[in-house]
Amino acid sequence: MTTLTTAGTVTGPSAPAAVVASTPTGAQVELRGIVKEFPGGHRALDAIDLTIRPGEFLALLGPSGCGKTTALRVLAGLEAATSGTVLIGDADVSTTPARSRDIGMVFQSYSLFPHMTALANVEFGLRMRRVGADERRRRAGDALEMVGLGGFGGRYAHELSGGQQQRVALARALVTEPRLLLLDEPLSALDARVRVQLREEIRRIQLDFGITTVFVTHDQEEALAVADRVAVMRAGRIEQIASPEELYSRAATPFVAEFVGSSNRIRGVVRDGFAELCDARLPLVDPSFEEGDAIVFVRPEDLRFGDTGIPVDVVSTSFLGSYRRTTVALEDGTVVRVQHAAATVPEVDQRLFLQFAGAPVAVSAWES
Repeated sequence: MTTLTTAGTVTGPSAPAAVVASTPTGAQVELRGIVKEFPGGHRALDAIDLTIRPGEFLALLGPSGCGKTTALRVLAGLEAATSGTVLIGDADVSTTPARSRDIGMVFQSYSLFPHMTALANVEFGLRMRRVGADERRRRAGDALEMVGLGGFGGRYAHELSGGQQQRVALARALVTEPRLLLLDEPLSALDARVRVQLREEIRRIQLDFGITTVFVTHDQEEALAVADRVAVMRAGRIEQIASPEELYSRAATPFVAEFVGSSNRIRGVVRDGFAELCDARLPLVDPSFEEGDAIVFVRPEDLRFGDTGIPVDVVSTSFLGSYRRTTVALEDGTVVRVQHAAATVPEVDQRLFLQFAGAPVAVSAWES
């Protein structure tokens, strides 16, 4: 079992100590045919199959009610699956209670014991495992150093900010050296700046220790920023699982194309493995899609303005810092968004020419 150790000097919460791990501790995790039905016939998980590699950081991404938290709770042992098998390593843990699954878990709510100091909160799991007092205190102190709170062990929850409380919760989950770390929207209650900082810390720690990690979120930016792979869920099923880059650039379904990032919906025709729209012929993510009228999903950054192309009229334009997003209308009234350099500032009602970059696109059948 890897022991948590630290090196370096901590100068504040934003400068955590470096972490050294001797060997990865992550386990392979599998969900096989997991079904979860609740009273009343609601099927929250519909035959989920999922393999998570040892040491992998996997994000479960999707809208509210898609089943991502239920999947996490089944994996944790907090919910019993209606059918199917859960494996951690080589062990079938489908009927194993949560306390015996060798997992660490961080929830959206910090769930700290208010009558305990930060150090005592982190020690709690070790105390339940009957670890000796000196060893317990040393390991809890190391865990707090690891998350950048080495000098905060004597503080109570009400004396800590939200970000600091979540760091304590993370240290508490890691101090027992679990083979699997589960994160259930742990950043959603934090402000934007702290959220970005803490997600980077979580990723750094996960990489240093090689802990297999499952991260539930509805925030696509979080998922794309930290995960090795992202599983997009919808209505109890996995729509697509892929690296962040592949998921974004080659969305396998219209749902993924619209949920991850932003897409324009433009009418076209599928023919010979391509989508034909306006004056463009674009490759399909799925070349086997049935031919006929279709809705084509095109990313705003895969459109550009040029000296020639499709005539459009500017509807509005918005400055978004490093880029600008301009809404234009095609001659048939279809409204599309174009992402382009901030230095280009179109005027409302200006006539421009639109070109397609030629990136692969997702399509769906035309809805008459």
